[in-house]
Amino acid sequence: MQKRKLGHSGLEVSPLCFGGNVFGWTTDEPTSFRLLSGFLDAGCNFVDTADVYSKWAPGNAGGESETILGKWFKQTGNRQQIVLATKLGMEMGPGRKGLSRRYVFEAVEQSLKRLQTDYIDLYQSHRDDPETPQEETLRAYDELVKQGKVRAIGASNFQAERLSEALTISREQGLPRYESLQPLYNLYDRAQYETELEPVCEQQNLGVIPYFSLASGFLTGKYRTENDASGKAREGMVKKYFNDRGFRILAALDEVAKKHESTPAKVSLAWLMARPSITAPIASATTVEQLNDLIDATRLKLDDASIHQLDEASA
Repeated sequence: MQKRKLGHSGLEVSPLCFGGNVFGWTTDEPTSFRLLSGFLDAGCNFVDTADVYSKWAPGNAGGESETILGKWFKQTGNRQQIVLATKLGMEMGPGRKGLSRRYVFEAVEQSLKRLQTDYIDLYQSHRDDPETPQEETLRAYDELVKQGKVRAIGASNFQAERLSEALTISREQGLPRYESLQPLYNLYDRAQYETELEPVCEQQNLGVIPYFSLASGFLTGKYRTENDASGKAREGMVKKYFNDRGFRILAALDEVAKKHESTPAKVSLAWLMARPSITAPIASATTVEQLNDLIDATRLKLDDASIHQLDEASA
């Protein structure tokens, strides 16, 4: 499988990133192990998680996803074959959030312990922290890089102006720079990334690893009515897509999928992978069958006419 470079980091990643948000939420530990091993066996090497995954699930405290990954690393010895991305900054508990120097050092040690590793390939600011000067955060990351605990840093959920500001500080102060951006981007959610963030990423040669690549499952085509989503884990997340534009996108996906003897999910991911600025979309699976669909998407090459049809339907 052809690997892609992540910014200037030297990290080479598969064109698909496995989203670890499902570990410890909709996927138990044994299933998570099977999925991770299947992902690696298929030639993929890029896994994204966060300290806060999956704090939102009843009975969870956060850290469940990293803990499962750490156990898998220990059991299989596959740590060095994976480009491991994790994040910090979302609230883990009282006084445990943000990007202050103090908290960066606290959070990284907890993540390393859960992940049972001594280094993180891509350590990402999960969201901007306006209360902490960006230089303070970048200097903390600089120390982690020099200590060998972090290989590269990235940003997630940043506005274009703040991302540009951070890149300027890194350049002027000789500090590590954000080598990647993790934005919300998919066939439905296009506007903010394409108009504001993509120009910065292309100009600065940042890797881009979009999350919600399948719009919380809506772009798979399995949620076509409110009843389809009723009672499901993602019910509240997919409802916003039930509108004329959403159904127009699904119709186009159905047509393109039929043309390529494929599925809406594979076509949605292939559309993302075909966009020049995208390094690797993040997608999750909860079954081996779903995982195989994700892997298949890396082999699907859409023709220009199909891409144009999807662009028009989702404009």
